[in-house]
Amino acid sequence: MIKGLPEKLKMLRSRYSLSQKEVADKLGVSPSIISGYETGERTPSTENILALSHLYHCTTDYLLENNTQTTGVTLDTAGLSDKQIHAIQVLIETMRNE
Repeated sequence: MIKGLPEKLKMLRSRYSLSQKEVADKLGVSPSIISGYETGERTPSTENILALSHLYHCTTDYLLENNTQTTGVTLDTAGLSDKQIHAIQVLIETMRNE
C-alpha cells in the first residue's frame, strides 16, 4: 500500500464527480478494483497509476508522495494561446496573494 494514496484517489474522484464504476470503465478494470485502491486493500499497477494521473490531471509524483496536499494537480493548457495561459498564471498568482 502506498501511504496517502487511497485518500487522494477518493478526493480526486469526488472532485471530478465520478463514480467508482466510471473510473473503472475508463481504466478497463472492475469497480471492485477501484474500491480496493480507495480502501488501501489493493495497490495500483504502474500502468494504472499513470492512467489515474492522466484521468485526474495530476502528476504521478503527487499520487505517490506521502502527503495529501493538492500541489501536484496540473492544468491541461493544450489548445490555449500564450495569452490565455498567461492570464491563467496571473489569476493563480492573484489568488495566492489574497
